[in-house]
Parts: sequence; structure tokens; C-alpha cells
Amino acid sequence: MRALLFTASSLFVLGLTACSQSATEAPKVTPIENAKLDFDFMAVDMPKIDNVLLAEWTGPYGGTPAFDKMSLSAITPAMDWGMEKNLKEIDAITANPAPPTFENTILALEKTGAELDRAFPYWGIWRSNMNSPEFRKIQGEINPKLSDFSSKISQNEKLFQRVKAVYDSPSVKDMRPDQQRLVQLVYNGFARNGATLNAEDKKRYAAINKRLSKLHTDFANNVLADEEGYILYITKDQLSGLPESFIKAAAATASANGKEGQYAITNTRSSMSPFLTYSKERDLRQKVWETYYSRGDNGDKHDNNAIIAEILTLRDERVALLGYDNYAQWRLEDRMAQTPQRAIELMEAVWPAAIARVEEEVADMQTIADKEGANIKIAPWDYRYYAEKVRKDKYALDSDEVKQYLQLDKLTEAMFYVAGELFNFTFTPVPDGSVPVFHPDVNVWEVTDKTSGDHIGLWYLDPFARPGKRSGAWATSYRSHTTFDGKKTVLSSNNSNFIKGAPGEPVLISWDDANTFFHEFGHALHSLSSNVAYPTLNGGVRDYTEFQSQLLERWLSTDIIVDKYLVHHETGKAMPMELRQKIKDAATFNQGFATTEYLASALVDMRYHTTDPKGIDPDDFEKKTLAELGMPDTIVMRHRSPHFGHIFSGEGYSAGYYGYMWADVLTSDAAEAFKEAPGGFYDADVAKKLVDNLFAPRNAVNPADAYRSFRGRDADIAPLMRDRGFPVPD
Repeated sequence: MRALLFTASSLFVLGLTACSQSATEAPKVTPIENAKLDFDFMAVDMPKIDNVLLAEWTGPYGGTPAFDKMSLSAITPAMDWGMEKNLKEIDAITANPAPPTFENTILALEKTGAELDRAFPYWGIWRSNMNSPEFRKIQGEINPKLSDFSSKISQNEKLFQRVKAVYDSPSVKDMRPDQQRLVQLVYNGFARNGATLNAEDKKRYAAINKRLSKLHTDFANNVLADEEGYILYITKDQLSGLPESFIKAAAATASANGKEGQYAITNTRSSMSPFLTYSKERDLRQKVWETYYSRGDNGDKHDNNAIIAEILTLRDERVALLGYDNYAQWRLEDRMAQTPQRAIELMEAVWPAAIARVEEEVADMQTIADKEGANIKIAPWDYRYYAEKVRKDKYALDSDEVKQYLQLDKLTEAMFYVAGELFNFTFTPVPDGSVPVFHPDVNVWEVTDKTSGDHIGLWYLDPFARPGKRSGAWATSYRSHTTFDGKKTVLSSNNSNFIKGAPGEPVLISWDDANTFFHEFGHALHSLSSNVAYPTLNGGVRDYTEFQSQLLERWLSTDIIVDKYLVHHETGKAMPMELRQKIKDAATFNQGFATTEYLASALVDMRYHTTDPKGIDPDDFEKKTLAELGMPDTIVMRHRSPHFGHIFSGEGYSAGYYGYMWADVLTSDAAEAFKEAPGGFYDADVAKKLVDNLFAPRNAVNPADAYRSFRGRDADIAPLMRDRGFPVPD
């Protein structure tokens, strides 16, 4: 029962409680980890199956997935066989006549499911990077099976009683701190997910999970269908205001779609945002805005409102079986926030300053529009366009001018430099053909220790948008670091949706996209830094795991990165000092918009999951909630409910979207630790404390304890408010 069991079908989140541990070095592997168990639970009776998705990974770097050989026809038999094998391994554990111990129960669980672990990376690639109607059909058939599979483990009474016996054993106090935490996490993973229920309630709990697995999939597929189905093709006379780089990319996309001579505005943020920022065609801006923010909300077969209502109802019923008042109460119990009220208090502390800043921003925009004789009132589809004009007017800062210094390849080199300075990592491209990839756009680098040359892992990058790839940016791992069963190195991946340039043209991205690129790389570094022994400890606490990635964004604007890597794509010259100063001066510009659109989504998420969902109409609920909050009518939620995949296409961020703000409090506070250090953002001592305490331990240490070990105290909200240019509360 590896950590994957609790995450693969988005049904479980491991329980987390305090368990302090010094994080200055990797836990030493004790003989218990390499000892032969007192039964051979791997020797289960299973017929052989020849399936590439289940096969041992071969080749260099500790073996890698055979992405070049995977086929859709292999998915169903691989998943079916992997689940059956895993369940037989569980049966072997429960059949062991010996009294439950750490090694024959907890450690044995960590060793189960190896074949299924190998199959899931392929599943993830098809789900996120190479989706298709054929895969969606298979996914619809497999997800209910995954739900049943997870329920059979989480509701296995014999297994839970063995886990509980170890958890209650006096011997736990004699274990290493990371082993104590592992026992706690495994126990809570059962107790918080139905293991303590009676037979009838267990049956209902499992049925709810099975239904939710389908609804989450349907929700995500509906959003993807609207993203693929709504592409706006425009002509040359409709390009006014658009940057040349965007025009070339739009032409290339249209050509790839068989629309030669036209320009494609796809229904994704990476296309929508720059179009709304630069296009002078107000009617087209409105059309693009309405199409994007109506994903999943068009009253057709891909409409998600009924799905949302059912998801909320089922989640509420499920946690009621466990004795909780609402879903958010259950969800936050094992997070840093601990209670919905603490999360709400943080958001409400920032909200008034954010909407007050929006009022100022809109007033500045309206002034410019009036001066131009536009004869309009600023509307949501005008916000980005006139914000850009205000930026130029107030700071003489042109976003497109900045973009000329933001080449994707150079930014990749910049991230490698930061990784070398802070983490002592070196990134080297792997020889052509030595590592299989699932698409020609994907590149792979070997990561080694800069001092010793030791192999750390591989980093995969899939940077470009394409049909079948979900929108946004994300990080994932195909294999995580462990030492308990022989050392395994990391296979980490970053995925983006940049618009590929015309052949031979550099890929230029916005400052916001560059920040996101660094952000996701922070997730990769978190994975690559791991020194944990056990798979489950590679998991995370949702309102903490965004902290490491948000912090890495700060290095994009450090002087050495700007000097060496933010160079003009044509001249190769470094960004001039005047432009750098403009960027610094404008650092808090448009924070009203950025903070409000985010907080609106986070607050609505929390309201959804603390409200009785009986008879809920999501569209109406969203409108009423925003009105109660005093949401400005010039801004919309960053993720409107019908396409809010973070909370409705799974349970990873449900009642947890606030976590970005929670993590940003840590981020701003930690950044000040670097600012105060003699070496600034490259101070070796602070960097070592950062890696040792906040990256390497992953979830082997309670996050609150880990942060105190780094900073010497809890985080303060004041740095966050200063970073956003908001008044600091008393």
C-alpha cells in the first residue's frame, strides 16, 4: 500500500499529525529495512502476463518507463492484473499468523503494488499529456474499478486491525522519528477513510467513492472537450495590437489545424490571456473572454453544473458517515490550517485590501479609457487590456518589451543555475535515444550531484500545448526517492502549455509564465531533493507543498539570473538597467486583480465545502457568494465553478485551494530570511537550511516543525502583505 494507493484514484488523503524529526540528514537505514520478512508476501500465486506497462523498467539511470512502447490496448489488462496482484499481496499480509509488527505490516504494505506503481505513470501521461476519446472511454471503465480496489484495501478489517495494533504498540516510541511518522500516516490513512465504520456504512462509503470517481472524470473530460471544441479563428485584419510573436504562434497553430492563412485563438489560458492583454478588437476580446470563462457552463452535454451539485452532495454525505459536520472540516484536519475557520481568517485578512486595490486599478483604467474617448465602462474583458496601458502609463513598462528577454531555452538554463547554487545539482542532457519519451517535444536531463557526481535522477520537460493535453502547468514524478528496499532515484517531470513558435523562432513567454515555469520547477526540485526512506513519506500536506514551488519563483528576478539569462532574443544583450528598474517598480502592480481573482476562487471553494449542499444550484451559489463577498464586477473568479478542476476533477485541492495563500505566507516569510542573509538569495548557509529542513524531508517531518527548524519561529503574515503592496494589519 504505497502512497500511490491513496492518491491514484483521488479517493484518499493520508492523515498527518505532529511528529518532530531533525531534518539535517537522511534517516539512516536500519537492518530492519533490508531484512527478509517473516513471510514471503511477494510470492503470490498469479498467472504470468506479458504487458509492457507492468514490465520492470530497464535501461540506464536505474531503468525508465518504456514510453515509446506504451499502447492503449495494454491499459485495461495491466490495471486489472496490477490491482489483482496488489490485493493478493494484501491478503498475504493479513494471513500472516505472526503478531503484527512494523516490518511484517507497515513495511510490508510499503512494498506492495510494485507492478501497479509502474503502470500508473503511463496512465498519467494519457490522462494529462496525451488524452483522446479512446482513452476517455477506457478511463471511464477503469476508474470505478480503481475505486473498488481502493475500498477493498481501506475497508479491509483484518488489515486495519494489524495496522492499529502496530499504531497502539509501545514499541512505536523506540522507532526512528520517520518510522513513527510513517506509522501515524498509514494509520490515519485508514481511520480517516472509513476503516472504523460499521459494515453497512462501509458499503455506502465505498459506493460514494465509486460514484465520485466517475463524476470527477466526467467533469475533467467536459472541460477538456470545451477547450478542444472552442477555437476562435481570426483573419489578418483582426490582428491589431497583437505582438508579432503571438501572431506567429497563432498562425502556426491554425496551420497545424488545417486552417492555413488564419490565426487560432485556443480556449486555454496560455492563448486567452495574451489575447485579452493586447488585442484592440474589443468585440473579439469579449468573445474570447466569454468562451474561456464559460467552459463547462454552456447548458449542453458538456455542462458541469449538475455534476458539481452531485459531487458536493456525495462528499457531504461521505464525511457525515465519519462524524464530521462538513467536508472542509474533514479535509483540513490534517493540514497546516487544521480548521476551515483558520483558513477563512487568513483569506478574509487579505480580502479587503485586495478589493480596495481593485477599485484603484479600475479607476486608473477608466481614466485612460476616457482620455482615449473609448466611451466604455471597464468590463472584465477590458481588465487585462487597460491594465497593460496603465502599466505603460505609470511605469513606462511594456509587457511585450519584457517578453523579448524571456526565451524559454534561456529560462531553462537559468533554473539549472539556481538548482546548482542552492541544491548542488547539475543538469546534463541525456544522449539521444537513451531515454524513451512519449512525444517528440519532450526532452530529458540527467541530474547529478555537482560535487560527487552521484546520480540523483532524471528531469523530463514537456513544454508545449497540443490537442489532448490538459491546460495549465503541473509537475509529477514517475518514480520517487526511497531507500527502504534498495535505493531508487527520482524521475521527475514538468509540463507546460507554452505556444510553440514558428519554425526557427525562439519561444518567448510572459513574465507571469516565466514565474510559473520557475514555480513548477520548484516542485521538481522538491522531488529531486528527497532523502526519505519510505514511499508514503514522499507525499505532502496540500497547504504546505505549494510553498517550496512558490518560493523558487523569487529567484527569477535575482540580479545574477537577469544578468546572465534574461538576454534579448535577437541581440543577445542583457536586459538594460532601466527596464530592470521598471520591473522592480511595478512589482506590486495589478496585485488587486491577481489577489482578488485567486481569493474569490479560494473563498467560493471553502463556502461550497462548509455549506449544506442539499438542492444546490452551482451557478446561483457562485453568484450569491461573490455578491456577499463584495466581488468587483470587473473581475471574475480565476477558476469559475464549472471548470474549477482543482476541486471538482478530483479531491487534491477540494476545500484546499486556499493552500496557495497559506503557502504564500510561508514563502514571503522565508524570502525575508534570504534577504536578511549576508549572501542574499544565494547565501550558502540559508540555502543549506532550506534544503535540509524544507525540501529533503518531504513529509517525514510535520510541516510546522520543519518550518520552525528553518526559520526559528512560525511564519508571519506581514511579509506577505508587504510583498503585495497592501497595508500591514496591526
